[in-house]
Amino acid sequence: MGKIIGGSVGFMLGGPLGAIAGVALGSFYDSSTGARRENLNPGEEAHLLYFTAAFSMLAKLAKADGVVCRSEVETIDRFMREGLHLDPSARKLAIRIFNRAKDAPDRFEDFAAQFYRYFHHQRQVILSMYQILLAVASADGTVHPNEDRLLKTAARIFRISDTRSSRFRRAAAGGSDRYYSVLGCSRSDPDETIKKRYRKLAADFHPDKIVSKGLPEEFTEFAKQKFQEIQEAYVEIKKERGIS
Repeated sequence: MGKIIGGSVGFMLGGPLGAIAGVALGSFYDSSTGARRENLNPGEEAHLLYFTAAFSMLAKLAKADGVVCRSEVETIDRFMREGLHLDPSARKLAIRIFNRAKDAPDRFEDFAAQFYRYFHHQRQVILSMYQILLAVASADGTVHPNEDRLLKTAARIFRISDTRSSRFRRAAAGGSDRYYSVLGCSRSDPDETIKKRYRKLAADFHPDKIVSKGLPEEFTEFAKQKFQEIQEAYVEIKKERGIS
């Protein structure tokens, strides 16, 4: 991100996300020293597309109910600081992307579709992005019908089943079944099903595995928190059920 923010990169992401990134980074270029631009390598391209897609979709979602409320802003700010561990310069760029996308003529669907085309082979990335969107939509304690429509659109574009999206929603809402929802299980599932699901998720989100895949740095940071959430959920379910 330092190379990108420094104004030394030229890129051709294409599509609506490329347009948003171009305008947002253009502002950085205008205030920079006019450093030489270079092409992005594949890893940097994935990094920038993930970053731009996240804050572009969040912008459209936050505006869906007609107003970007304080709780949504606080959730997004917390996501930048605690979920992605962005430094001040990266947060500044994220805000520029958010503000540009919020008022852009492109639709939420356009951003979601381009994001899915790029990351469809990385299922963990797709599912986690949906959970991020859900967290912001639920930040004010309720999901507005327009936000609900966009969440359903995201689930359709991301190929997330109704059953899985419902479990994600229960996890976001909290309550006694939250830990089961984190593991993608229900309270009625037998112990062996829960163990199997835990092992699968723990393997998918293990930090070493995520790093070895060369995924965007922002997702790597988010995946670490997801891994901890999975561990916590399994510990609590084991206590409740007396699983050894």
